[in-house]
Amino acid sequence: MPDVLDAAAELIASADAVLVCAGAGMGVDSGLPDFRGDHGFWAAYPPYQRLGLRFVELADPVHFANDPELAWGFYGHRLAMYRATEPHEGFAVLRELGARVFTSNVDGQFQKAGFTGVAEVHGSIHHLQCLGPCSSRVWSADGLDIEVDPETMRAVGPLPACEDCGSLARPNILMFGDFGWVPDRSQAELTALTEWRRSAGRVAVLEIGAGTAVSTVRRMAELASAASGALIRINPREPDVRHGRGVGVPMGALAALTGLRKRLT
Repeated sequence: MPDVLDAAAELIASADAVLVCAGAGMGVDSGLPDFRGDHGFWAAYPPYQRLGLRFVELADPVHFANDPELAWGFYGHRLAMYRATEPHEGFAVLRELGARVFTSNVDGQFQKAGFTGVAEVHGSIHHLQCLGPCSSRVWSADGLDIEVDPETMRAVGPLPACEDCGSLARPNILMFGDFGWVPDRSQAELTALTEWRRSAGRVAVLEIGAGTAVSTVRRMAELASAASGALIRINPREPDVRHGRGVGVPMGALAALTGLRKRLT
């Protein structure tokens, strides 16, 4: 796609700063599932298809109260998977651009690739909070290992406890229908990103792998690029840019970013 990559490279080269707005598609080239629809989720987790459980049902805080072994089986497996995954080379391209990051991903791949100050709008699986919650405290999940039965996808053995009250702990992630999420850590990151945007000058926005089903990342990308019009939408399925000046790149993250690297160097 030489024409669209040339146009995208021109937008980046003429900008004062780069903001990455990343959805689940950013991690696909690292081997991570994007949970696109029920069938995409079940392809990644066949045991849940046998059990008739969908992603939206498992990503629900109710299970932590009613069936904590099932809930921690799902999130414990994901925690181990994200820890074992190495970020693809596209992350290095973004780091070379000095990009700031806004993401709906909870996997911590940007931090693993060397980024700091990542704004994680939906929280992070690498941090925990009280299920209650009994307080607004959030702490690291480092050292936490959940044993998961691969047949039932249920957690086996002791589950993590709140460091303050001793009741069940849960990931500090915004789930579906979640009224117990502690947003303080994510809000601090978002506030820092807002301050950066005010002084960053002309910003080129690279939106990567963000679908329309959950539009959080797309809304942020369009808002952040409204002044400059420099929106680059990298998405193999839904690349169209309908508002303002921008470029749609119908490619996956790794192919598009390595193509941009060649043009920018």
